[in-house]
Amino acid sequence: MNDSVEDDEGGTLEGAGSPATAGAGDGTRAVRAGLPEPVKHEPTLPGPVFAAHFHLPGDPTGPYAYGRDENPTWTLLERAIGELEGPGRGDVETLVFASGMAAISSVLFSQLRAGDAVVLPSDGYQALPLARAQLEGYGIEVRTAPTAGDAQLEVLDGARLLWIESPSNPGLDVCDIRRLVEAAHARGALVAVDNTLATPLGQRPLDLGADFAVASGTKQLTGHGDVLLGYVAGRDTEAMAAVRRWRKIVGAIPGPMEAWLAHRSIATLQLRVERQNSSALALAQALRERPEVTGLRYPGLPDDPSHKIASQQMRRYGCVVSFTLPSRTRAERFLDALRLVDDATSFGGVRSTAERRGRWGGDAVPEGFIRLSVGAEDPADLVADVLRALDESAR
Repeated sequence: MNDSVEDDEGGTLEGAGSPATAGAGDGTRAVRAGLPEPVKHEPTLPGPVFAAHFHLPGDPTGPYAYGRDENPTWTLLERAIGELEGPGRGDVETLVFASGMAAISSVLFSQLRAGDAVVLPSDGYQALPLARAQLEGYGIEVRTAPTAGDAQLEVLDGARLLWIESPSNPGLDVCDIRRLVEAAHARGALVAVDNTLATPLGQRPLDLGADFAVASGTKQLTGHGDVLLGYVAGRDTEAMAAVRRWRKIVGAIPGPMEAWLAHRSIATLQLRVERQNSSALALAQALRERPEVTGLRYPGLPDDPSHKIASQQMRRYGCVVSFTLPSRTRAERFLDALRLVDDATSFGGVRSTAERRGRWGGDAVPEGFIRLSVGAEDPADLVADVLRALDESAR
């Protein structure tokens, strides 16, 4: 991707190599990511462009012709995400989608053909089995292995694509991404990393050698629980062209309002991530002292099974804490007793959420397994609410 491109008015849009954020910290980069160059009397972040088509006399040249293919609001957001996933690189292309699953599907179905083999995590996001069934219906071999212990290495030979989810959702296991990437590339396989839980401020898969960084922007990237969005970032021009073609074919595009809201939200990403990460660690430390809590996982805990490798490839450990209570009944009483934590699915929002993950089926977790997403509340208030709810649920 070039450092800047012409917009439909002939101006330029800042890209991943923007001098305004070169060498800057995460907060500065998040605040200014993807912004166009200042124009007198124009807003800092232009409003959403609602257009199914654009004026196009003569030959179809220029970036904007039809609304399913490109939109100026997407362009700004894509460049913002590219600056976060590959700061200073200048070779990262980003494409935004209507949802995280649209982004995931675009990589899987654009890169794989009948007779190919793909390696998926056996403990990944619960919608992956649906994708597996569809892939197998197209004559694609699907192999699975757990995230922990780099177990996917054992089934990698002959694969066309390796799909990594680290940390895994909801178990929070971590694998050695660089090691897996090197092994996959040595065998001629592409590598995609689901970076949803870490966010680009916690982990940069492209810097670890991956071909694709994929994420649901619905979660912490946008952080307000009001936008469905996904994205794919990559460095390989040919591979990304196939992803772009797939987006065009299926039309899995975000609305301009959603794209604008997402870009607006990225400005506070560093603030939210810092608060949520520090609060998640505080909560995990408090839960470690509770005898009824088992299977506590948070990669930021020094004694967590994933901490060693996580500390080598992650800069922040995420906002999700998982643990198990003795029974389904106890878990449901706990959720009912919470006052500052909403009983809801998803994660990464400014308001804390928690759920008994087994209610959906599809995840190999105990009946009392809780996935708790830490929000931006005062840490002391949140910890106190969780501990109080644990006490009440025991009665």
